[in-house]
Amino acid sequence: MSDKGQSADCCSSSSEGLGCCHVEGVVHLDGRGQIVLPKNLRDKMNLKEGDKLVVISMNDKGKIASISLMKSNRFDGMVKLSLRPIMKEIMED
Repeated sequence: MSDKGQSADCCSSSSEGLGCCHVEGVVHLDGRGQIVLPKNLRDKMNLKEGDKLVVISMNDKGKIASISLMKSNRFDGMVKLSLRPIMKEIMED
């Protein structure tokens, strides 16, 4: 992780277009519980002031072990895509 131009892989690539996870940097939590995302990460995600992020938690033995951030508009699209077949089935019944 010392090489700034390269991020470390933490999983194998996915054939579903979801991609692999990478360590993009380290952030610090301040006294008010806030973090600042590094500029290079904000640029990669095309994040602008006022953008909304969804916080997704992953649990281990009943406790939150890690979190992921996703732009809310991408999350909305994933939810709609996931629910479309279910809603179609409900409407046909």
